[in-house]
Amino acid sequence: MSTSWDSDDEYMKFIQRMNPPRVVIDNEASQNATVVKVDSANKYGILLEVVQVLTDLNLIIKKAYISSDGKWFMDVFNVTDRDGKKLRDAITINGIGDYIRKSLGADSCFVPTRRRSVDVALSTDHTSIELTGTDRPGLLSEVSAVLNDLKCNVVNAEVWTHNTRAAAVMHVTDDLTGSAITDPERLSKIKELLCNVLMGSNKVQGAKMVVSGEVTHTERRLHQMMLADRDYKRSDKDLFDVNVRPSVTVANCYDKDYSVVIVKCKDRPKLLFDIVCTLTDMKYVVFHGNVDAESPEAYQEFFIRHVDGSPVNSEAERQRVIQCLEAAIERRVSEGLKLELCTGDRVGLLTDVTRIFRENSLTVTRAEVSTRGGKAINTFYVRDAAGNPVDAKIIHSIRQVIGQTILQVKGYSEHPTSSPPQESPIRFLFAGLFKSRSLCNFTSVLSSS
Repeated sequence: MSTSWDSDDEYMKFIQRMNPPRVVIDNEASQNATVVKVDSANKYGILLEVVQVLTDLNLIIKKAYISSDGKWFMDVFNVTDRDGKKLRDAITINGIGDYIRKSLGADSCFVPTRRRSVDVALSTDHTSIELTGTDRPGLLSEVSAVLNDLKCNVVNAEVWTHNTRAAAVMHVTDDLTGSAITDPERLSKIKELLCNVLMGSNKVQGAKMVVSGEVTHTERRLHQMMLADRDYKRSDKDLFDVNVRPSVTVANCYDKDYSVVIVKCKDRPKLLFDIVCTLTDMKYVVFHGNVDAESPEAYQEFFIRHVDGSPVNSEAERQRVIQCLEAAIERRVSEGLKLELCTGDRVGLLTDVTRIFRENSLTVTRAEVSTRGGKAINTFYVRDAAGNPVDAKIIHSIRQVIGQTILQVKGYSEHPTSSPPQESPIRFLFAGLFKSRSLCNFTSVLSSS
């Protein structure tokens, strides 16, 4: 028996087939950016889909005009590459348009997750472990050590910390077979030991780890996990530290029955994605919006309603929206030293590197771990465990142990980018994304150009 959700989904697919998405890319309309115009049949979550696609393609959104009041979605995005320049490569420009159309089409495999629990997901080639727990110095080292002892190899991982909480999505394989771990007893043992590590001394707010078969966009999933973990709840000492927080206001527009959300903060990559992701997962719909990030400070304005059609109805709801958006902005802001590691991959590499960090009193505030073609490409944001600036002598000592050419220091950054060093980043991302969505024909065109 089909549900109403299934019926709505089939109806939306029919509408999309009758009205396929229209994408126009204009390189003349703006002097400083490439203009991407998207028209499509409207549906819940479509704004997040488009922003997520642009973000995954390593594009920086400098301006955006959003309109989806009715049955049609019309958006304009001014984008640049990571160097702040227009897109000049014709193959890349055409590929972006084709990719957006396929991503929004009726047969797209892009489905915003409805899952809210914290899980460990199984796939054919790896096991995806999702963790939340109490943050503390050395946590990533302890987690990776447990996985190493259990003969699990970490092939990809992303770790966020915010407001004393930590969340991670880690793709692991059996270090003997190189395939996913499926044995229930082994998974149960992994869960038990990791939960003990994540729990730490915090018996009030514990750790979570489960097994599921659903696949979700990693960064969106991290937002969901931290939102569910209520990392937006601030301690008493943070309540008075308003000067360092982003400015978020929520007011009602009674004439149009909307709530107006205005965000002002220092601009950084993926800022719009983080905000739209959180609004969507909190079940709000953006009907109109204006984004301006051409100066160091970004300005974002959204006219929203809850999916039930109502604006923000109470002071408690208004405060929750403000707190959750502040948290969404702050999660990706990693103050401290950025270290990039590139070397041949091997079992236990992450364990060894993070152990060296811990032994030198460094704590990891955010991490991105990936393997490509037998190479480990890892980015770590680290700080002194006591909260002091990182001593240059310690970094020199660590690099002596790990290798001067293997571990590179990228300096202090209040708003770092979230991508490791890449060769031709947009093209590389196209290849990975198209393979994952069975669009290999375009990948071959990119690789031959």
